[in-house]
Amino acid sequence: MGYTPELRQWIKKVEETRPRRLERKARGEEFPSLTLAEREERLRAYHPDYQAESRREIRVGPNKGYAVYHKIVDLLEAKSRIDPDTIDLSKIAYETDVLVIGGGGAGTAAALLAQEHGARVIIANKFRHGDANTMMAEGGIQAAERVGKDSPFYHYLDTMGGGHFKNIPQLVYRLVTDAPTVIRWLEGLGVMLDKNPDGSFQLVHLGGTSRKRVHFASDITGAEIMRTLRDEAMNRAEDIRVLEFVPVIELVLNEHGHCAGALLYNLETEEYFAIKAKAVVMATGGSGRLHLRGFMTTNHYGATGDGLVMAYRAGVGLCFLHAAQFHPTGAVFPEQAEGLLITEKFRGAGANLVNIHGEQFVFEREPRDVEVACIIRECTDRGKGVPTPTGKVGIWLDSPMIDIMYGEGTVQRDFVGKYTVFKRYEIDISKEPMLTYPTLHYQNGGLEYNEECKSSVPGLYIAGEVGGGVHGENRLAGNSLMDVLIFGRIAGRNASVYAREGAREGSLTLEHVRSYHRELEEAEIDNDQVSPMLLPDYSNPLVRKRQLTTSYIGTLR
Repeated sequence: MGYTPELRQWIKKVEETRPRRLERKARGEEFPSLTLAEREERLRAYHPDYQAESRREIRVGPNKGYAVYHKIVDLLEAKSRIDPDTIDLSKIAYETDVLVIGGGGAGTAAALLAQEHGARVIIANKFRHGDANTMMAEGGIQAAERVGKDSPFYHYLDTMGGGHFKNIPQLVYRLVTDAPTVIRWLEGLGVMLDKNPDGSFQLVHLGGTSRKRVHFASDITGAEIMRTLRDEAMNRAEDIRVLEFVPVIELVLNEHGHCAGALLYNLETEEYFAIKAKAVVMATGGSGRLHLRGFMTTNHYGATGDGLVMAYRAGVGLCFLHAAQFHPTGAVFPEQAEGLLITEKFRGAGANLVNIHGEQFVFEREPRDVEVACIIRECTDRGKGVPTPTGKVGIWLDSPMIDIMYGEGTVQRDFVGKYTVFKRYEIDISKEPMLTYPTLHYQNGGLEYNEECKSSVPGLYIAGEVGGGVHGENRLAGNSLMDVLIFGRIAGRNASVYAREGAREGSLTLEHVRSYHRELEEAEIDNDQVSPMLLPDYSNPLVRKRQLTTSYIGTLR
């Protein structure tokens, strides 16, 4: 396959300007960073978060009046997939101390810590254990563990600045101070992060970092971490039970208003069943498969915002959901790879972003939201995007610069994941640039929780991407993997303590779902959808009422 003849002609422009750009780097000259005023101007003019038409107000629930993206409002204003009056909660399929909803990095870390503190644990997965955005994270994980050269102080300032100083300070403090401990924990479990010959960690700069503190495992850091966590959970199978292909569709409360389990749906048998638990950890991840504003996404197939819906119905508030993260570089060619994450580590290593004329137009390590705004501006107002055969546009990421600067074979060694993927499409990224465009990547906001991962509902803990606050209005690269591990560990530990010391027995109920349905009716919301979505709806209108879409109520049986 490879690049088309038309695209190869545009690549020649990249190659013509490359020597000048390399000379500038050799002299230690970087492309000028934007001033704060220029950043603000670009964001307001071009970033989707800042466009009024992106959002509308929620009309029901704890955050009534809060304006978020339309597709999220659609889910929040939909009825449950089940009629609470038809569910018999006296029939319990499983009982456990801690139920973890989601088997990605946050959920698996929570399960491990809960088990270490004496709890019996069930992990409920929508798909297989590990099918999550954690597996797809590439660039690295931030931790200020170099004594004398870096500190949590600088990590804190970078994170707050990246989030426009809107972050919840207590959460950021936990993130940066616990980060070195988590790196040691990962090493102890067997995670193989890249190191120098002297045994010290290899570290890189990514967007918004004032120090080199991003640890990595080639360009498959998330997969390496998830591999290790999943194996560790399997080694503790006596106390950690893993259920697969059983998405959770509603939380179950008890008569005291405490979270006491969940209702699940078996994708194979199309039947509902209940799990009773003394504590619940919500770790369902993000919502990239909603394709906000029509953007392609890096997210795994099941990232449909399920946890937001279930916890919101139970009374948990939302925060920062008006801010979504669009990664600056997602593959836009070839079509089969659309949305595929092209790690920020390429830009951290020195690869330039250049337009159709081979011109660099932005400093490659601006914070992600600023970088996105500049790329959209280049492709729209300035008309300097590279056209694809299907009518889309993109910007070149000049990856061959890396081999030229650091020696032949560097791209293949340090970016083995992307090198292998593009080779399948007959593109050698050590010799040819990649065509990219911003792609929906991360749910900056989410459910409200505190530094102990407690939500407003007793017995319900929040961990990972489903939660909001730590990243403010924009996340820095490398903070997501650290976020899911730190707060997954905290949630698991505290859930186990609650299960042992704080849980109150009581009859199980779905009254909160009935109450939410009444609120929808009183608000005169006429929405024929149901939620949570479970799977993205890519079907045509003739089959859109299948059981796994937002418009289907009930089961097929």
